[in-house]
Amino acid sequence: MRLLYIARRFAVFLLIVWLAASLNFFLPRLSGQDPVRTKLLAEAQLGGYVQAGIEDMVKEYNQKFGLDKPLWRQYLTYVGDTTRLDFNYSISNYPRTVRDLIAEALPWTIGLLGLTTLFSFAIGTFLGALLAWPGAPRWMRYVMPPLWALHAIPFFLLGLILMYLFAFQLRLLPIFGGYSPGAAPAFNISFVLDVIAHATLPALSIVLVATGGWALGMRGMMVTTMGEDYVTFAEAKGLKVSTIFLRYCVRNAILPQTTALALALGQILSGAVLVEVIFGYPGIGALLFQAIRENDHFLIQGIVFTVIVALGFTTFILDVLYPWLDPRISYQRS
Repeated sequence: MRLLYIARRFAVFLLIVWLAASLNFFLPRLSGQDPVRTKLLAEAQLGGYVQAGIEDMVKEYNQKFGLDKPLWRQYLTYVGDTTRLDFNYSISNYPRTVRDLIAEALPWTIGLLGLTTLFSFAIGTFLGALLAWPGAPRWMRYVMPPLWALHAIPFFLLGLILMYLFAFQLRLLPIFGGYSPGAAPAFNISFVLDVIAHATLPALSIVLVATGGWALGMRGMMVTTMGEDYVTFAEAKGLKVSTIFLRYCVRNAILPQTTALALALGQILSGAVLVEVIFGYPGIGALLFQAIRENDHFLIQGIVFTVIVALGFTTFILDVLYPWLDPRISYQRS
């Protein structure tokens, strides 16, 4: 029964990926724009004139990218290439491939969004659990309201405020990029510290906003859990306060938080687009913004497909592991 359930969930995962990938193929083409012509005209106009052989160049590049073929042929080629993770060349960065561009931006986004998501989850969950507990310290009532207020502010808006304070006024942190201009990427202390300094402001904007949301969710689940009969029974048995708090309340209240964390980790590849754009951070979000601005069909398709697969695969893994996280869930049909 367990293997059959896993097989069904995996089949649903493949179906969702195929449907999303199909939408990913057709939606950019509904705009009716010609990405090759747009790119070549922009390059030609940099010199103040439109090159005479522009039409021949457009035709040649359309043949190179396969855009001169019927739509159904393009779709079949797209599906076949996607199964091999081959997303063709980037139109706006030719002759670089989409796979190379994504591979370069991926570590930056995973490093920034992955660490900030885990960090904000740990802090927010801990604070939310303490806030709901009757014996919580008094200082909690002064810490949580500002965090909840910050949770209502978008990432990018808080990023602009932090940029103004720490980069323009105090000049403590760098304002733009993933590392200093002219620095050569290398695994040494100076470069790592440079990367950390450049990632501090975008990371801080994400952590400050997300922590309040995690705390609010955990507090709500803790309040519900503390009213359950098994908690009342544990109190009647005279168990230690720490045992009731950790093993009976936190352990059960954290399960929905774990689900939200898995979905949040599946979405980190999309990046905090506006945060990365504002700070010039070289991640997936900034790359997607550039692809949309340049109308680069292949780059958009590659990034969106990668995000879809990451989110779908994370959901599939969560479905498989959830019975181990919560013994009350079973594969057996009632």
